Amino acid sequence: MVKKFLNYVEIRTKITSTITFAMTIGFLLYQGETLDWKRTLVFFLSMFFFDLTTTAINNYIDTKDKENAQVLDFDRRTSLIIIYCLFAVSTVLGLFLAYLSDIVILAAGGICFLCGVLYTYGPVPISRQPLGEILSGFFYGVMIPFILMYINTPAGTFLSYQINLQTISLEFQVMPMITLFLFSVIPFCTTANIMLANNICDMEKDIKVRRFTLPYYIGEKALSLFAGLYYATYAAVVIMVILKILSPICLLSLVSIIPVQKNIKLFFEKQDKAVTFVCAIKNFVLIMGTNTIVIFLSLFF
Repeated sequence: MVKKFLNYVEIRTKITSTITFAMTIGFLLYQGETLDWKRTLVFFLSMFFFDLTTTAINNYIDTKDKENAQVLDFDRRTSLIIIYCLFAVSTVLGLFLAYLSDIVILAAGGICFLCGVLYTYGPVPISRQPLGEILSGFFYGVMIPFILMYINTPAGTFLSYQINLQTISLEFQVMPMITLFLFSVIPFCTTANIMLANNICDMEKDIKVRRFTLPYYIGEKALSLFAGLYYATYAAVVIMVILKILSPICLLSLVSIIPVQKNIKLFFEKQDKAVTFVCAIKNFVLIMGTNTIVIFLSLFF
């Protein structure tokens, strides 16, 4: 039963959220922030359970299409109950985090929940549009760091707001937002590339089930984009070191470009779900893993 559940929610794919979470924790510690462990733990659990929820919804919806050979691990009624339970737990935790924080977290969490559900559910699912790479990169690569940084920094660090009966005002702090943007380039690009590699490999099959993803629209340029997104992560590291956002020690992460380039070459030679899609997973682990390690190492220097 447990094995079937873990397969249903594709537990192996949760590295995208957990490694991004870990890397952001390391960055906050390097910046000298005192972590609010209560809110951090609540956020992690809410994030993790909702990640399980979106995967379960995706698998449930995909198996409704007769042209899709995918089979559920449980009967449809049980599968739906699991989705409701996971969604309920993540929602309660998310609302509790908003209660412990403020309206910004409520709004950010609400947007994440809405897009997560609409990814495969609704009249025009996001997964059937050329937006999957952008949105997966944004919500895993930008929103996770933003929420984690927001709840662990003093009020007003990133933004301040005022709401009354006459006006609603919102003010952003430029340098913290630039820092967030540069830091998020790494998880954004590596996460987006997992989706991009998947869509490149599945393009012919997706067209048959009327799923027109980004590779369908940009054709062979998808491979150039695949490589370019990886190179952008290395550029972001160099820029952050120059701006003293990261320690010079973090330049050690650049050595990962050697195996990453090897995987890019393999994927260029053949785009096959069973053979070379794993290159995107390997590159995610290589880039995110090395950056996480060196950021934590920088705490000791």
